[in-house]
Amino acid sequence: MKLLVTGGAGYVGSVSARVLMAAGHEVTVLDNLGRGHREAIPAGAEFVECDLLDAQALTTALSAGAFDGVLHCAAFALVGESVTSPELYWRNNITGSLNLLDAIRAAGIKRLVFSSTCAVYGEPEVVPIAEDCPTRPVNPYGESKLAVDQMITAEAAAHGLGAVSLRYFNVAGASGPCGEDHEPETHLIPNVLRAAQGLLDQVSIFGTDYPTPDGTAVRDYIHVEDLAAAHLLALEKAEPGTHRIYNLGNGNGFSVREVIEAAKRVTGLEIPVVEAPRRAGDPPMLVAASDLVRAELGWSPARPELEGMISDAWQFAQQRPRGYSPA
Repeated sequence: MKLLVTGGAGYVGSVSARVLMAAGHEVTVLDNLGRGHREAIPAGAEFVECDLLDAQALTTALSAGAFDGVLHCAAFALVGESVTSPELYWRNNITGSLNLLDAIRAAGIKRLVFSSTCAVYGEPEVVPIAEDCPTRPVNPYGESKLAVDQMITAEAAAHGLGAVSLRYFNVAGASGPCGEDHEPETHLIPNVLRAAQGLLDQVSIFGTDYPTPDGTAVRDYIHVEDLAAAHLLALEKAEPGTHRIYNLGNGNGFSVREVIEAAKRVTGLEIPVVEAPRRAGDPPMLVAASDLVRAELGWSPARPELEGMISDAWQFAQQRPRGYSPA
């Protein structure tokens, strides 16, 4: 297939583009490079520099490409920023996605896979979290992603789009030259590794009194290559007029302390830690029930081990201690 990856210069988008190309598909990356990195775009992929908010340029790009399907990975994804500047998330994530749906419809493209998030569930009452869990996002980031899921459901029903939303849990690891590089970096594993490298003075544990085995928050981590593989399966099985939604996680959780201890084993280094109060809105546990995606897409994680994810991320961190930025 000839496929378009929006946000393909970002973390998940770049790895997904690599996986699609390795499977023999022709890939074009569309990104405005506002938060992505030109260096992350896989060799051999075509590149279109375009902003989803430029509706005319977007429609032109999709119509000219004659694409068979679209992976939509372009979004702002910082929870804290969404709270302080919600308008950025309404505009970029919702308006940008609406423009993309308009361009997909105009170009006659029939397949879409959307990068959604477990943030749509907010603070769930039941763990593991299944797809029928109530959606109660507690921040504008989660609200914006839920709004796009709802837009896609209506688009599929009204216009015959075959769509799949993949609700990610905590993505980790790296894939060859493609890894995690955000500014600011808010994710635990890259910050733990930065602390190991001496690029951060310490890593903070936010909350040590949760009702979990060691008192720290528990999260479900999924290797970025496993995530990318799910995108490929979703594209292949998207059905006209149907919008399917799947949670993507390993189905087990690791605490903050377990992540730090695993990073110590992988790096062989001490990692300075400071305990801090809980952050508002941080649930004790977020773990996916992944039965549905396993049954319907035939997906299962090939690399579920925490130390393997950290090891891959550590290799990327050593190769690029300051990410894609010049040293």
